[in-house]
Amino acid sequence: MEAIDARHSVRAYKDMPVGQEIRKELDEFVEECNRESGLDICVIYDDPEGFDSRLASYGSFSNVSNYVILKGKKIEDFEFICGWYGEKIVLKAQQLVLNTCWAALTFNKRRVKTLVPAGETLCMVIALGYGETQGHPHKGKSFDDVTDVKGAVPDWFAAGVEAALKAPTAINQQKFMFSLDGDQPQIKIRGLGPHTKVDLGIAAYHFETASGKTPKY
Repeated sequence: MEAIDARHSVRAYKDMPVGQEIRKELDEFVEECNRESGLDICVIYDDPEGFDSRLASYGSFSNVSNYVILKGKKIEDFEFICGWYGEKIVLKAQQLVLNTCWAALTFNKRRVKTLVPAGETLCMVIALGYGETQGHPHKGKSFDDVTDVKGAVPDWFAAGVEAALKAPTAINQQKFMFSLDGDQPQIKIRGLGPHTKVDLGIAAYHFETASGKTPKY
């Protein structure tokens, strides 16, 4: 929960390599996520070419030398699962005093695609490193904007939604909706927008972290 509160998207990074002990811990965590998910996520270190593009400059990314590639075979609910496990890795990185930023378009696709094996699909990339700043929160939607619940709201549900509201989403769109079916929380996409299935996975992971309950998708 401390990592959820502290995490903000950071696009400018220091020219400072990630320490070997942190690399080892993060890589082991990513492998654990791969075993659970069936994905083939990897972390690339010391490769400024991954964000060396006009789009990266347009997106205000600077000095990015490390990044996470979310990729794998196109399994069922691929985008949702990439969002879920990608954010799990983001929060682990935050615990390791690293900063991050999700990137859907603003990276060097030509370079990154060379690192995606045949038969696998590239979902997104997450910039990684020591930020020039710790970032800052952005104004988003309210609890009522993203919930559809009649009657009393359980404390665990409220805590989950509040955590989900702190989740990163494409262009801060927050196009997710939480509801309750008895004691079973549910999450769905509400409205149109880019990368909403990935965003749904990110928000669902935040919700589970805070509430202890897995929302049905």
